[in-house]
Amino acid sequence: HHMDEEYDVIVLGTGLTECILSGIMSVNGKKVLHMDRNPYYGGESSSITPLEELYKRFQLLEGPPETMGRGRDWNVDLIPKFLMANGQLVKMLLYTEVTRYLDFKVVEGSFVYKGGKIYKVPSTETEALASNLMGMFEKRRFRKFLVFVANFDENDPKTFEGVDPQNTSMRDVYRKFDLGQDVIDFTGHALALYRTDDYLDQPCLETINRIKLYSESLARYGKSPYLYPLYGLGELPQGFARLSAIYGGTYMLNKPVDDIIMENGKVVGVKSEGEVARCKQLICDPSYVPDRVRKAGQVIRIICILSHPIKNTNDANSCQIIIPQNQVNRKSDIYVCMISYAHNVAAQGKYIAIASTTVETTDPEKEVEPALGLLEPIDQKFVAISDLYEPIDDGSESQVFCSCSYDATTHFETTCNDIKDIYKRMAGSAFDF
Repeated sequence: HHMDEEYDVIVLGTGLTECILSGIMSVNGKKVLHMDRNPYYGGESSSITPLEELYKRFQLLEGPPETMGRGRDWNVDLIPKFLMANGQLVKMLLYTEVTRYLDFKVVEGSFVYKGGKIYKVPSTETEALASNLMGMFEKRRFRKFLVFVANFDENDPKTFEGVDPQNTSMRDVYRKFDLGQDVIDFTGHALALYRTDDYLDQPCLETINRIKLYSESLARYGKSPYLYPLYGLGELPQGFARLSAIYGGTYMLNKPVDDIIMENGKVVGVKSEGEVARCKQLICDPSYVPDRVRKAGQVIRIICILSHPIKNTNDANSCQIIIPQNQVNRKSDIYVCMISYAHNVAAQGKYIAIASTTVETTDPEKEVEPALGLLEPIDQKFVAISDLYEPIDDGSESQVFCSCSYDATTHFETTCNDIKDIYKRMAGSAFDF
C-alpha cells in the first residue's frame, strides 16, 4: 500500500514539466510518488482522443460529423509545441533515454508573415539567395551576419569583431550589419524565436546563442529545425512516466488531492482520501497550489480542423508560421502550429492547425484573426483561453516547487528553462546533461 510510505519527492499533476522532473528525480535515485487528480496523463498539456472527447471538452454537444472520419484516429494536443532538434528537450530525452519510446518526424517548414503574405524561412544558403523576403544587397549583408553568428564563440574574443557579448545590444549588432526592419523582424522572431521586441536592448549574447541553436537544429535534418512525435505530444509525459516507473517511481492517476500538509512552513506530506503520504519535497503545477501563484496574463489558442494543407506552404503536412508582432501592430507574436494525419494525430486527409498568442486586449479572438485568415476554409474551431500562472514562492523555505503555465511559444525551450530552474532550486546545483 503506497500511501503510508515516506517519499523523497511527491509530484502532483502529470503535465510535461512534472513528468520530466519526476523522471529525472527517479533516475537520480530519489523515491518518487506521482499523483494526478485526472484519470489521464498530461494535465493542461494532454492530447485528447478520441475526437468525440474534444467536442465534449469544448461543450460542442452535437459531436463530430461523419466527415471527420474515425474518432479514435485523432490525438489533439491542447497545447501545441515543437521540439528544437538540438534543443534542451531533445537533450533531456537523450539523457534519460526516453527517446526509445518515441518516434519523431521533422516538421516540413517554418514560415514567416510579412505584409499579409507568408514566406518560407530560408533553411539553406541557396534558399536564402532565392528568397523574396529580402532584396539582393540585403541578402549579402544578412549572409555576413549569419557567418558572424556561426563563428561567434563567447570564449574566443578573436571572433567578436568588435561586439562585446555582455554589453553590446542586439539593436547595435543589427546596425553594425546594416540590416533593415523586415530582416530584423524575421531574425528576431523566426530564428531567435523571441515573442516580443524587448530583446533588442538587451546584451546580444542570448540572441546570438538562440540563432546558433536554430542553425544547428536546422543543420541536423534540413527541412526545418523542429521535430514532432508521432501520435502527438501526449506521448512525452507518458514516456517520462514509464521511465520513472522503471526506476521504482509510483504512479497514481484519478487520485484526488485533499490537502498539502505543512509543518513550520515546510511541506511534510500530501493527504488523499483520508490517508497521508509523507515527503521531503513537493513538485506540482499551479492548479494544486492556488495560494502560491499569481496570474501573469493569458494565452488564447484556437484549434482548427482543416481538410486541406495551408495555402502557400507547398502542401506541407506539417509547418510553423510566425506572425511577428510588428507586422500586425501588436506587442507579441502570433503563432501557428500545423500537423496532420501524417503524424497519426488526425484522420486521413485532415490537418490540425493551432493558432496561439499572448492576450493583449479584451477581445482575444479578434487578436488571432490574421492567423485564422491564413487557414481558411476551417471545418471546425475550438477556442481556449487559458490563464498563465507563475509561482510567487521559490520553494527555498516551503520545499514546494511549482511550475509555470505553458506560454504561447511554439517550441519547448521556455518549458525546459523552467524545468532546469526548478531542478536547481530543489537540488541546490544545476542540472547537468
